[in-house]
Amino acid sequence: MTTRLGLNIDHVATVREARKASEPDPVQAAAIAELAGVHGITVHLRHDRRHISERDVELLQRTVKTRLNVEMAPTTEMLTVMRRLRPFMCTLVPETPEEITTTGGLDVRANVEAVRRALGELQGAGIRVSIFIDVDQEQISTAHELGCSMIEINTGPYADLTPADLDSAGPAAWEECERVKAAAAYAASLDMTVLAGHGLNYRNVAPVAGIAQIEELNIGHNIIARAVLVGLDTAVREMLVLLA
Repeated sequence: MTTRLGLNIDHVATVREARKASEPDPVQAAAIAELAGVHGITVHLRHDRRHISERDVELLQRTVKTRLNVEMAPTTEMLTVMRRLRPFMCTLVPETPEEITTTGGLDVRANVEAVRRALGELQGAGIRVSIFIDVDQEQISTAHELGCSMIEINTGPYADLTPADLDSAGPAAWEECERVKAAAAYAASLDMTVLAGHGLNYRNVAPVAGIAQIEELNIGHNIIARAVLVGLDTAVREMLVLLA
C-alpha cells in the first residue's frame, strides 16, 4: 500500500515573511504540489503568525482540492478561528513562543480538559481532528479515551538519530524506528487512523513509510528545502516515489 503524502508549506510563507513581501504565495505552492500528486496540504497557524496567516488559511480552504490540515494549539483563540474558517482537518500540537519548530508531541495527559474541549468544539463544527503525539502508549490511550480517532506520531526523535543516511544510522535509530512501529500498531489496534511526521527527509523516510499501519506522512521542511534547488514539482514527485 502506498503511503499518502501531506505537504507542510509553512516555509513557503517563511520565505515570504523574511521580506514582508507578497511572494512566494503558499496558495500557488499548494496548487503546484497538488498537481505533482500530494494527497493533502498542511499549515501551522501559530499565535505569533510568524509565517502562515489567517488569510492564507482562508484562501487555502477555498482553493485546495485535496484536503487542508491546519496544525493548531488547543487554545480558545485558535478554536474561535477554526470554527470560523472550518478547514477539512485540524491537528492539535503543543506550542511555545521561543521554539523554532514543534519540538515534541502534545502531552494529552497533562492537558486533558483543553484537549477534551478542542475535540468537542472542532468535531461539533464538522472538522476532523488529529493529535500530534509522542510514541507513548499512555498518551495514545488517553487520546482514544477522550474521543480522538486519529493521531500523528512524532517521528522527530527517529529523524534526529538519522541526520545523514540510513547506512550511518546506529542501533539507537533502529530502536526508535521500532518504537514508532509499536506505537502505530497500538493505535491501529484501537481503530485509530495513524499518521506520522516531523523531521523526515529523503534519506530516512523509507523505514517509516514501510510501517503498515501508517497511512500518511506529513513532511515539510526537507521538501521545501529541496524545492529551492530543483523546483517544488520535482521535489514532491521525488518524495512520492520513496513512499510508493
